[in-house]
Amino acid sequence: MSIGKRAQQVQDVLRARGLDLTVIELPASTRTAAEAAAALGCDQAQIVKSLVFRNAETGDPVIVLASGANRVDERVLARLVGAQVAKADADYVKRVTGYAIGGVPPVGHRDGTALIVDEDLLKYDRTWAAAGTPHAVFEIPGPITGILPEHTVAAIS
Repeated sequence: MSIGKRAQQVQDVLRARGLDLTVIELPASTRTAAEAAAALGCDQAQIVKSLVFRNAETGDPVIVLASGANRVDERVLARLVGAQVAKADADYVKRVTGYAIGGVPPVGHRDGTALIVDEDLLKYDRTWAAAGTPHAVFEIPGPITGILPEHTVAAIS
């Protein structure tokens, strides 16, 4: 099966980071997480959303892997990280991750990044994450813990 140019770029980035994960291109008509879940045949909570913040003191990235409709309180993140945490703007996200907001793969943050995982995501043996474009998703065929870096700091409930 052939994949589009953007999906191929995502797959190349993942492979360059040592991850041979399957990239799937969703129909161009896909607009919502519910439509993506229907196309993938999964529960909406199995679709990983990556939220990018920054440590206000050091400028280091703080990546949160969220599930479903979760909203993350910056005060909770500050307690976990041990420092004030601020939302990241689009330029920061692009510079740190190479992807725009809403399309950050949870596999590229291995260089001193605080990574916080939504507890719900730990329940599943398979998840999907958008990467680079809402129409390109990659499949994580085992528990998400299998691809997380060693410096994951906590799981939020």
